Amino acid sequence: MLENVDIFLSLAAAEIIKQYGFQAQLDAAGHKIYQDKTASSVPVELFYAGKYHTLVIAPATSNTIAKMAYGFSDSLVTNLFAQAGKTRVASIIFACDTAPELESEAPRDNFVNVYPRKIDLDNVTKLAGFEAIKIVADINSLTDAVHTRLNEFK
Repeated sequence: MLENVDIFLSLAAAEIIKQYGFQAQLDAAGHKIYQDKTASSVPVELFYAGKYHTLVIAPATSNTIAKMAYGFSDSLVTNLFAQAGKTRVASIIFACDTAPELESEAPRDNFVNVYPRKIDLDNVTKLAGFEAIKIVADINSLTDAVHTRLNEFK
């Protein structure tokens, strides 16, 4: 279990966490939770206070990846990403669409095959070229990237 972690939930994330049955785990973790309830994404100011050394966005949908790759910051997640970049905070992003064919988990323990579009794959590649960005494609890579980053601060 990671310590000293703040959790930022978009409206969609809060909905999906309940749908997949993870709400009890999230509540039990004891982390500070910020939910997307303001139009101005007020919690991003914590980046200016130097509170964070790493931003982890997991998972990042193709919509979020596209917005971040082209500089849009019109939601809590994209605002967090923009402010992390502006304050030189490294980001680890678990992108959903990283290969031409993927098996994706759906609610109620179902798995489906998905076929990301070329534009989705291109946007992941574009984002991977940004400074201080690490793109990961699966949960094991995400875990490794987070632990590697944490070891840089020991």
